[in-house]
Amino acid sequence: MTDSVEQHVNTSSRPAELKITDLRIANLAGIPMRVTLIRIDTNQGLCGYGEVRDGASKTYALALKRHLIGENPCNIDKIFRKIKQFGFHGRQAGGVCGVEMALFDLAGKAYGVPAYQLVGGKFRDKVLCYSDTPTTPDGTEMGRRLKGRVEQGFKFLKMDVGIQLLREVPGAIIAAPEMINSRTIMHQFTGIQITDVGIGVLCDYVAAVRDEVGYEVPLAVDHFGHIGLKSCIRLGKALDKFTLAWYEDMIPWQFADQWAELTRAVDTPTCTGEDIYL
Repeated sequence: MTDSVEQHVNTSSRPAELKITDLRIANLAGIPMRVTLIRIDTNQGLCGYGEVRDGASKTYALALKRHLIGENPCNIDKIFRKIKQFGFHGRQAGGVCGVEMALFDLAGKAYGVPAYQLVGGKFRDKVLCYSDTPTTPDGTEMGRRLKGRVEQGFKFLKMDVGIQLLREVPGAIIAAPEMINSRTIMHQFTGIQITDVGIGVLCDYVAAVRDEVGYEVPLAVDHFGHIGLKSCIRLGKALDKFTLAWYEDMIPWQFADQWAELTRAVDTPTCTGEDIYL
């Protein structure tokens, strides 16, 4: 009788009996940054996929495996509270957040609904995506790359504009040699400053990009480098004339007072938040 009934019911799986059996990772090849995908397997053949944040180590995900085995993946909140202690701000959150993503994927498959139904339901039918594009030192070439994204159908663009473009330009930046490549020292503590020469170079770069892509498509900028607040303000004011969509993560998110000062000083919107771990 049970078998006959189940032929007419979408059971998807038996969620109450679902158990996690494994966590595996795969590093993507042929892309400009390190990206790790994770797969969580179960005893019923269902699997869920998540992504460890770009640039983060696969170790952040693999270290969580022993805390997942035997758990029911549908108990998302319980598992998240169990593993939350192993994440932190920035890329150290990649493992925990990637696992949570995979759990929602799994639970949706177990109940036979899209994952968005588990977090309040669908709000819109489509989302505007922007295209980030690897930097090239020549602004005209960068503009052509971005224009190629538009030809692919993207309606919003983002690029990097920062001290990485100034390292070989005499007199463009003031910095101790050991600070130029630092990624672990917060911006205001590196002592790196952009000179008028450097600001001029970056303005010329953005102008060349705008000459290629025009002003019809929104263009945001990111990855300015670990520079202090005063350099951020000077650079931001200089770039305002290019009508950019936003300045992203000029300052670490923790320094709200500096964000307020920067935002009041420039005309372009400011943007942060991707490194916050709650």
